[in-house]
Amino acid sequence: MQALLKRWTHALLEWLGVTSSSSDAMDRWVAFALVVLAALLIDLFLQLIVVRGIRRLVERTRVKWDDRLFSVPVLNRSCHVVIAVLLTAVLPVIFDEQSVGRIVVLRMMQVFIVFTFLRLINALLCAAFHIVSLRPDWQNKPIKGLRQTAQGFFTIVAVILIVAILIDKSPVKLLTGLGASAAVLMLVFRDSIMGFVSGIQLSANNMLQVGDWISVPKYGADGTVEEVSLTTVKIRNWDNTLAMLPPYLLTTDSFTNWHAMQLSGGRRVMRSVSIDMTSVHFCTPEMLARFRRIDLLRDYIDLTEQRVEAYNAAHGIAPGERKINGLHQTNLGVFRAYLVRYLEAEVPVNKSMTLMVRQLQPTETGIPIQLYFFTDTVVWTEYEGIQSDVFDHVLAVIPEFGLRVFQSPAGSDVAALGDYLQGDDAAGDPGADAPVANDSDRPDAEDSPSKGSSSAGPE
Repeated sequence: MQALLKRWTHALLEWLGVTSSSSDAMDRWVAFALVVLAALLIDLFLQLIVVRGIRRLVERTRVKWDDRLFSVPVLNRSCHVVIAVLLTAVLPVIFDEQSVGRIVVLRMMQVFIVFTFLRLINALLCAAFHIVSLRPDWQNKPIKGLRQTAQGFFTIVAVILIVAILIDKSPVKLLTGLGASAAVLMLVFRDSIMGFVSGIQLSANNMLQVGDWISVPKYGADGTVEEVSLTTVKIRNWDNTLAMLPPYLLTTDSFTNWHAMQLSGGRRVMRSVSIDMTSVHFCTPEMLARFRRIDLLRDYIDLTEQRVEAYNAAHGIAPGERKINGLHQTNLGVFRAYLVRYLEAEVPVNKSMTLMVRQLQPTETGIPIQLYFFTDTVVWTEYEGIQSDVFDHVLAVIPEFGLRVFQSPAGSDVAALGDYLQGDDAAGDPGADAPVANDSDRPDAEDSPSKGSSSAGPE
């Protein structure tokens, strides 16, 4: 092949009037320009005819992966590689064997080959990773960092080869010399190396995907992952600001990934309301009769009263005895039972998940009653609406059970207390003109003991 190209080149030189014995450098550079022009025409022909023909064939196939593998960038860069090889084989023939021009052109063409191969490899990597990302197992995985790492590796190899070609040294010797500066390279590419390792961990453990909602409170990030690259994880917060985090922070520090919650079909509500402990007491028959008029509690009251009466009768506890003996319902217990039935019947909850109403540890702010359930939606606005409606109802219904909500005194409470105390002071100070009542003016004066009586009080 090279002999054929040499004959064609010599024929071109003879046609131009340039022979191997010619010392006219201008003629050789004119031949050089004509060869380069011919290569450009061949490259144009390949892109207009060959590339378009291959694209038409690829588009007719049923599979889709070949559309990316034989994409226009890949085919165009393949044409550039072919032209680079042809130029490397033809151009040096124009010059004398030991001439400086031949050496310079040969090295430049070798550099050009390495550069075109690097661009082709980058295009193939992009196509390959795009094909992989279309598979269900790899969709939304943070594989961009892996692609960037592969591209960075081949770029470093290409740079080493180019430097070795320009200085006319073996790449092995060049790598040996670089070994001494490995510590410096590690320091320079620290973030890239750590990002590469972290990207592998994130992908292998399925910790993070593009589109996930994550929270990293330590760094003020709370939103959707938009991009995972070799050195950066881009997160769009809910206020539309962007947070940029190095990938290794997500493997060394803790973060919350809400993707599993979104897939589960239910989002948890775990909120408490504090009850004043002094408002908790046993239920009277009148209270139970009033509670029976609540549709959600009617069956519960009847069944619980039957169980209470059976227990008390079995233990010889009469109905009229003190409430502290035996079993008796409390208004707080009835309230908790009402909340459970209210959540099950009136609230769009996920019935396949946990639902309960429980007491937490009493504190100086009352006894917390916690509602723990999951909504049947994970949409943020719908979830907040359900949660707000539930606690609107809870706060409004608490007085119906003889309970009081505990909260710190507000300004209006302090003002009302001041007005109350001022009213008491005014009632206790009748003024100088007010008549002074004596014992004879009292309606019970006849029944009261005399002034000199030794009785200390009513018997």
